[in-house]
Amino acid sequence: MATTISSTSFSGETLEIIAFRLHDQEFCVKTTTIREIRGWAPSTPIPHAPADVIGVMNLRGAVVPVIDLAARLGLATASLGRRSCIVIVEINDPHNEQSQTVGVLVDAVYEVFEMPALEPCPAFGTPIEPEFIAGMARQDGEV
Repeated sequence: MATTISSTSFSGETLEIIAFRLHDQEFCVKTTTIREIRGWAPSTPIPHAPADVIGVMNLRGAVVPVIDLAARLGLATASLGRRSCIVIVEINDPHNEQSQTVGVLVDAVYEVFEMPALEPCPAFGTPIEPEFIAGMARQDGEV
């Protein structure tokens, strides 16, 4: 499964990650970047926003952008389903060392698990830009 964990060097520490689905692909993110998981609720559209920005939502008084993660990664735009949800994450901006809270629409969140480390990504063609993939994870014989 491809991951969006922020570092590939973990020197023996155990990672707790959450697995989610976008279309027919599995992705993961480190749980320390997740603030909460919310059921789907419509957001307020923003005129002239990029195509992958669904809109903004009110998160306990804070305005939070909501992004269609599938579209951001170059996959087909998400279609809402019974298990669609918004994962609220903290994103660190390496350019100014500040974080931003963002909601990302995913098809389903289905598992939290621990693993010892990530494996480096092999060199292969993918529609997802390389900076979005920190490594590969193996669990129960699957990648």
